Amino acid sequence: MNNTNKDDNLENNQDFIREIISKDLSDGKYKRIITRFPPEPNGYMHIGHAKSAFVNFSIASENNGKCNLRFDDTNPSKEEEEFIHAFQNDLKWLGFDYGNKVHYSSDYFDQLYSYAVKLIEMRLAYVCDLNQDEIREYRGTLTTKGKNSPYRDRTIEENLDLFEQMKNGKFKNGTRVLRAKIDMSSGNLNLRDPVIYRIMNIIHHRTGDKWCIYPTYDFAHGQSDSLEKITHSICTVEFEDHRPLYNWFIDKLNIYPSRQIEFARLNISGTMMSKRQLSELVLSNMVNGWDDPRMPTISGMRRRGYPSEAILDFCKRTSITKRTNLVDLSLLEHCVRENLNKSAYRVMAVLNPIKVVIKNYSNDSFEEIDALNNPEDPAMGSRKVPFSREIYIEREDFAEIPPPKFHRLTIGKEVRLRYAYIVKCVDVIKDEKGEVIEIHCEYDENSRGGKPADGRKVRGTIHWVSALKSSRAEIRIYDKLISEKEFDEENSDNMELNPNSIKVLKNCPIEISLENASEGIHYQFERLGYYILDSQDTKSGSLVFNRTVSLRDSWAKKSSFNLK
Repeated sequence: MNNTNKDDNLENNQDFIREIISKDLSDGKYKRIITRFPPEPNGYMHIGHAKSAFVNFSIASENNGKCNLRFDDTNPSKEEEEFIHAFQNDLKWLGFDYGNKVHYSSDYFDQLYSYAVKLIEMRLAYVCDLNQDEIREYRGTLTTKGKNSPYRDRTIEENLDLFEQMKNGKFKNGTRVLRAKIDMSSGNLNLRDPVIYRIMNIIHHRTGDKWCIYPTYDFAHGQSDSLEKITHSICTVEFEDHRPLYNWFIDKLNIYPSRQIEFARLNISGTMMSKRQLSELVLSNMVNGWDDPRMPTISGMRRRGYPSEAILDFCKRTSITKRTNLVDLSLLEHCVRENLNKSAYRVMAVLNPIKVVIKNYSNDSFEEIDALNNPEDPAMGSRKVPFSREIYIEREDFAEIPPPKFHRLTIGKEVRLRYAYIVKCVDVIKDEKGEVIEIHCEYDENSRGGKPADGRKVRGTIHWVSALKSSRAEIRIYDKLISEKEFDEENSDNMELNPNSIKVLKNCPIEISLENASEGIHYQFERLGYYILDSQDTKSGSLVFNRTVSLRDSWAKKSSFNLK
């Protein structure tokens, strides 16, 4: 992992996984740590995967080891090359270094088949003719024991022959499976004769039509770890009950024993983390693809403008524990703001414009005002902003009848235009409905830079854009994708999208300098938030900006005692 070193991870060095690995090294169990990140290529990488990748890659890096990228491609009915390429692109963008080799479970199909034959020969596996529903019925429940399949006592010879016929495509999908013979009365349902091979007459993206039977995840996962000599198989807690099964296979096959350690998966408030449900959103066109900026996918976050460093910072700040907890989305947004505050270019844009006419400013002239690109970093320099007689301001920055503590523009009051002059409202123009459609002001020509010559204090400062020399853009403002703060991933019935998850503003005035905006460059629209060019919909002469996050930081306020 390029972005991680020992000093960067001091906060995480005391978690229980690192303690286990440290003890294993000190006890001499391993000379070199090898971990792995094993996604299934049936969807795009999301923020939960990023946390898992961060744990695996950083632990390997800290111990001068390595982390393998291995795609668990054992279910060709749901897997696509598109997903593999997307994962690789996202991992590289995040800065994870998996070397020159990508591993696949399909690399081991021949070896896994031989393992299955070995189990049959040891009377530890059998071909079962029960269908899926019957297998589920025979399995029993948490409170009732299972019962043996009527095919459990087939002879070795019959099982070998049937398994060979399965391999050669003699049977239809779903008519037979290979099951491990363990214990139908076990308190752990995963040990009640689990299916380890099933018939799937489907072309595989790597092996083509060579196979029509494929190993289950439970059978391929542990053995793939073993074949790659993974020392520590770090996964999330839902696999804890599967560990006895993995260990059973390792013991019976007498193969290299990878040590599995589980930690709590990442859960974020108001954020859907199920690939199945994310896929449903995409397939049903409820969102505009896997990289929709509202999606919790890494490609969606990148398109929305989340910096990779901020995502890694978030992964680092979320603790590694056994106990499931819910991380507030505001922490992720805080990490994004903290990063962008240091790096984003400051510019001005107006999202809900109303025209201001400065009556005592020359009709035809304009001037260029010096503006800082980032007050946090003087090295980023400054730019020239055109100022003219007619400008646009935000409609909400004017009030004919101001509420208490309103320090913006109102009739008879002064306000400072950012970087420019102090102006005073003297009149307004209204339409036939009585709505203000134009504001008339006078400026103090001796207040350039917002500093009046007489030293008087003006409390309010607002942003603006020249009407004479400006550009236009479409602005997209995003909110949470789903309505519920805590989404029940097991219940698709409550998958209700937030109707306000996207707001599109057309023809917004923006600084003319943004005509040269570059893809991947972050901008702070002063007083409005952080924005980035949309990488898909921006065309020549047609700018589209996505709001990454607003300026308001609720997590920092709630957790100020944690901030440096």
